[in-house]
Amino acid sequence: MIIFQILAICGMLSPIIYTAMWIYVGSLDSEYSHIRDDISSLFAVGAPKQRLAQAFIIISSVLLFIFYLGLHEGINDGGGSIIGPNLLVISSILGMLVALFFPLDVGGEIKTYRGIMHILLVVASGILTIAGMVALWLRLQLVAVWSGFGTFSLISAIVSAILIIISGIFAQGKYRGILERFGVTPYQLYYFVLGLMVFLVN
Repeated sequence: MIIFQILAICGMLSPIIYTAMWIYVGSLDSEYSHIRDDISSLFAVGAPKQRLAQAFIIISSVLLFIFYLGLHEGINDGGGSIIGPNLLVISSILGMLVALFFPLDVGGEIKTYRGIMHILLVVASGILTIAGMVALWLRLQLVAVWSGFGTFSLISAIVSAILIIISGIFAQGKYRGILERFGVTPYQLYYFVLGLMVFLVN
C-alpha cells in the first residue's frame, strides 16, 4: 500500500538526515573534532550551531517516530507480536525528548539535571532499540519474506550492543567521537534497511 511506502521513506530518510547533521554541522565548527568530540556536543547548550544541529535531530527523530507508528502493519507478516514495533516507537519518543528538551550542558558537559537526563534517555533509547531488534528477530525468523531480515536484525542487535559498550568504556577518552560514530552506525543502518524492507514488501 502507498501509505506504508510513504512511511518507509520516512524511515529511510531519518538515518540519512542524522548522518548528514553531524557531518555538515561538525564541518562548520573549526574547533570541533569528529575523532575527539561526541555527536551530542553539536547541539549542546551554547554550541556554535546548536539550533541548526537541533533542527536536524528533531526532523530525523520525528521521521523515525512516524515510520514506527505504522511498522506493525507495514511488516505485513500476518499479524505477529507487536512488542518489537512498540519498543521501537518508545525508543523514538525518547529520541525526540532528547532533541527537544535535553541537550548536553555547555561544552558538552554533564553537570545539570538536563545533562544527566540527556545521557539517561540516550542510553534508554539505545537499549530499547536493541530489545526491539531482538523482538523483531523472534517475530520474523520463520516468515519467508522476512527471514533474512530477521537474521540481520539479530546480528544488528549483537553488534550494536558490543559497540555501544566499547563506546561507553572509552567515553572520556580522546577517541570518543570516532568510537561513538562506529557505535551509532549499526543503528542507522538498521533503520534504513528496515525502512527499505517495508517499502519493498508493500
